[in-house]
Amino acid sequence: MFAIYKNGNVGFRSTVDNLYNLKNIDELSETRLKPDEGFIQELGKNKDNKEQKKDKDDALNQYKKMANIDTSEPVYHAKDIMTKNCIYIDVQSTVNDAYNSLIKFDIDQMPVVSFGKKIVGMISKKMILDLLMDDIENSKYILNKKIDDIKLLELITADPISDIRRIAKVMVDFELDALPIVGENDVLAGIISKTDIIKAISHLPSLQLWS
Repeated sequence: MFAIYKNGNVGFRSTVDNLYNLKNIDELSETRLKPDEGFIQELGKNKDNKEQKKDKDDALNQYKKMANIDTSEPVYHAKDIMTKNCIYIDVQSTVNDAYNSLIKFDIDQMPVVSFGKKIVGMISKKMILDLLMDDIENSKYILNKKIDDIKLLELITADPISDIRRIAKVMVDFELDALPIVGENDVLAGIISKTDIIKAISHLPSLQLWS
């Protein structure tokens, strides 16, 4: 399952197929599919348990077929390869705090979270540089701004049990260097970078990214 966040609010939550069906990610403003309005749950409405189970199995098999997943191969999930103790910063920190953390830990970007480690967005060196270049005369003012007061781009995330192959494809197609992994209640669980994908391929011989 993938989601798109904008300033801490979910603008989309659904399967990878529906993610690709979005015409313009930047124009999302409302939740397209709420968690309690999932396709499989709707199938079971007004049916007994046996019929519901059959519908769920049929839907799952159809999804696997559409996603071109080879079920004969072991499935690895985001939680199997993600960096759990990833670097992140609180939304109440300043832009300067974010820049110093990026330099200190030698990373290009990191997740931004609110109280309870709930995902809000991502901040990067490039984003900070763009902010400064747009108003170079007020650079000190910009650096002292809280992250909460700047515009963060919409953020694609995946849940901990998302198939690594789907995540790798999304990262390539959407040109993402890293993808936050978000668990229940929008809480940051970890992050997957291109490096994590490469390590997974080299250490898991049975992992086939493109089936």
